[in-house]
Amino acid sequence: MANYTRLEVVSVMRNSGMVPLFYHPNIELGKQVLKACFDGGARILEFTARGDFAFEVFSELNKYALAKLPGMVLGVGSITDAPAASLFVQMGANFIVTPSLREDIALLCNRRKVLWSPGCGSLTEINRAEELGCEIIKLFPGSTYGPGFVKAIKGPQPWTSMMPTGGVSTEESNLRAWFDAGVTCVGMGSNLISKEILEKKDFDGLARNVERVLNLIKTIKQQSP
Repeated sequence: MANYTRLEVVSVMRNSGMVPLFYHPNIELGKQVLKACFDGGARILEFTARGDFAFEVFSELNKYALAKLPGMVLGVGSITDAPAASLFVQMGANFIVTPSLREDIALLCNRRKVLWSPGCGSLTEINRAEELGCEIIKLFPGSTYGPGFVKAIKGPQPWTSMMPTGGVSTEESNLRAWFDAGVTCVGMGSNLISKEILEKKDFDGLARNVERVLNLIKTIKQQSP
């Protein structure tokens, strides 16, 4: 079962401002990536379960985090149905992220009091997700909508919390545009944990990159209106 309550997970997302996204079938490589993110200051990571036997990889990474990385919150993304969500919840996933709004997943996660973040792309979907108890909306794909969409939604609905994923880069101008628009946090995958970093196994470089981005987000949030 989850080791962190959904409100604790929300707090980590809000405070850090960034959720790294990562998937690789190699368990040992995954552990090194996880530790590099932890060393860089990240205290949350979304494992995007996209490959065969991804549940086995996540299980080992979560055990590693619990044993070696105190305070590291692991969740699972790319979940498309309730049976898959149930499987990962049984393995201790602390949050579930979906590419689309799935009410069956909402009911399952609410029953277990696990945070769930559905991918939404319209005000109607956002409102329905919030009616189902969603705390943080995943705006997906973020590159399709952009910061202007977030700003437009926050106008009539300032209570809506959003996390764009896709279309978020490590550049200051990009991050500033998103946070000035009012996002709660951003999801960042290959722009943060690049293919080049993985090929070179540059985990020290990854840790530095994570630290830089987190510090940049902190500064931007302090300066945002």
